[in-house]
Amino acid sequence: MTPRTRRCLADLLDHAAAAGRLVERGRAAYDADEMLRYAAEDLLIRLGETVARIDRDDPGFVDAHPRLELRRVKDARNLVAHGYDVVDSAIVWSIVATNVPAVAAEVEALLTSDG
Repeated sequence: MTPRTRRCLADLLDHAAAAGRLVERGRAAYDADEMLRYAAEDLLIRLGETVARIDRDDPGFVDAHPRLELRRVKDARNLVAHGYDVVDSAIVWSIVATNVPAVAAEVEALLTSDG
């Protein structure tokens, strides 16, 4: 893993922590507040852009670590960024509440085990 990849993964954990703080507000708050929904979408874009940087700077890393599910993070980014007019807020909530914490846990485990 390159030093830049390590920094990007740390950035990913920061974005995931922000997503966790959003989720802590609860689903009812998310559903009631347009700005929280936009914030969740922005976090997915940031997470996906982080993966795009890793892909660009450390080719093969994402494919070499399928357990991290980074490709799915990038796919979610593309959906939100390019299909913003058809984005389902319930799906965004599910990704932010369920998938992002799982990805973050795997990234944390990798960073911890890699020294």
